Amino acid sequence: MYENPSGCQVLPLGAHVLVNRTDQPVRIHADPFCATPSLVVPPAYGSHVPPDSGSFSVDA
Repeated sequence: MYENPSGCQVLPLGAHVLVNRTDQPVRIHADPFCATPSLVVPPAYGSHVPPDSGSFSVDA
């Protein structure tokens, strides 16, 4: 669990579910630098994390 995440965060190895408990959209990226296109997870929703995902970012 991440306390008040912001910016780009690397996903732990083996992550398979992301639950967005923030009030901002969270974006799941394939690379560890948040530079690739993303899958958006709205606030209060969750998503399976594709096996090749490397990071997530929180919109500010």
